[in-house]
Amino acid sequence: MAEMTARDWLAPLYERNLIPDRTVAAFVVGSAARGWDNARSDFDIYVVTTEPWQTESSGSILMPLDPPRVCSELFYLDDRRWEVTYWLESQIDQMLAKVSWVVYDSGVIAGEVLSPREETSLARIGHCHPLLGEAWIAAKDEELKRSAFRSFVTARSFGLADDATEDALGQLESGHLESAVLSGHRALGHAVDGLLESAGEFGSHMPKWRPVRFRAAAPEILSFEDYWALETMRDYDPADPRAWVHQVLTVCQDIAVQVEIS
Repeated sequence: MAEMTARDWLAPLYERNLIPDRTVAAFVVGSAARGWDNARSDFDIYVVTTEPWQTESSGSILMPLDPPRVCSELFYLDDRRWEVTYWLESQIDQMLAKVSWVVYDSGVIAGEVLSPREETSLARIGHCHPLLGEAWIAAKDEELKRSAFRSFVTARSFGLADDATEDALGQLESGHLESAVLSGHRALGHAVDGLLESAGEFGSHMPKWRPVRFRAAAPEILSFEDYWALETMRDYDPADPRAWVHQVLTVCQDIAVQVEIS
């Protein structure tokens, strides 16, 4: 990806008439935008327009927006899968409105504000590779940073970590040790996601990238080595699962105490 210019990215789209006349912005998202892609990775591009996109070849994805769908086009080039997703500018604005401070201060449940796809899509604005409309992208990125988005997703992750912690403690008390281990591991994942989200590294709906996001965030609260030892259950002793669960839950508690949500 580092060797590809904006012209390289856009040429296959123009050749296939996939850039509408009323395009506001276009940008690469996902692993390729961050230099995390490999030879088997898809290329994902978002195109923002002022008019709906729909063709005989496009697919649609239902979204809790107005209109309630986004369309996408798929094609292959040199054995690489490209997916172009079309967003209306008004849909981006609707998602940003959902994470305003007014909404946050209203006391809504953090986990019910955005759908997973909405959350992932907004998060990608901050780590995209601009192709067209750089000023528009920069303005939306700044609007996202000023919003309560970070607080919403961080609060959501820590809430899920608390739920998993309670599950683990109850399962320990009742002697369901295997279930307690699973709940403890789930609590760790949510707590680490909250830690990374508080640092602006979003993407908890894609846990495969958690280690990479951790290295990018480099939080002072927890070293990568200590995190990875817990994630991979390096010190887990099948003869004494309680010790590992208590260790994990202590780390989760330490993270939650030290991270400011808003």
